[in-house]
Amino acid sequence: MEVILLERIERLGQMGDVVTVKPGFARNFLLPQGKALRANKSNLSHFDGQRAQLEAENLERKAEAEQVAKKLEGLVVPIIRAAGDSGQLYGSVTSRDIAEAVTAAGVTVSKRQIILDRALKTLGLEEIRVLLHPEVSVNITANIARSADEAEQQKILGRAVGSEENEYDDEDEVQAVAEVTEEVAEEAAEEEKTEEA
Repeated sequence: MEVILLERIERLGQMGDVVTVKPGFARNFLLPQGKALRANKSNLSHFDGQRAQLEAENLERKAEAEQVAKKLEGLVVPIIRAAGDSGQLYGSVTSRDIAEAVTAAGVTVSKRQIILDRALKTLGLEEIRVLLHPEVSVNITANIARSADEAEQQKILGRAVGSEENEYDDEDEVQAVAEVTEEVAEEAAEEEKTEEA
């Protein structure tokens, strides 16, 4: 089935392109979501008349998405879950969980904007893609941990605490976290002295 794209669709085409897609994809996704029109003479002439307005609206949405992307850049959201000793979660982290964590951090996103290409079933830091606009995406980090303290340790270390893949034992990890925390406290105290002077 041939359709006219009303916005950029990843791996399909740009706004205004006439593309051939499977009928089910067109009927179940593109047409109901307003992302495309059936390619016929009347729709082609209607699209040509509306093209400038659609492009202006698209640029506006893209600019808004870029502002949100700046807020999300480098964001690390903690997600607390129950897990076994091996770091395996009892269940998995879903796009809804990540969207709720990002919203709690101050930026509203929907679960449809979270792109998960795999199931998140272990503790640790996972990079997640957030699609804010067909042309704007940003990566955030989901910090999956058993507790808020463990999440803070993982953020400092940059890896899962107590995971089997690292060569350190728990005592070395605790010492490393303590040293990093002490260094951060010293730097903050120095900055405070500099600001007072």
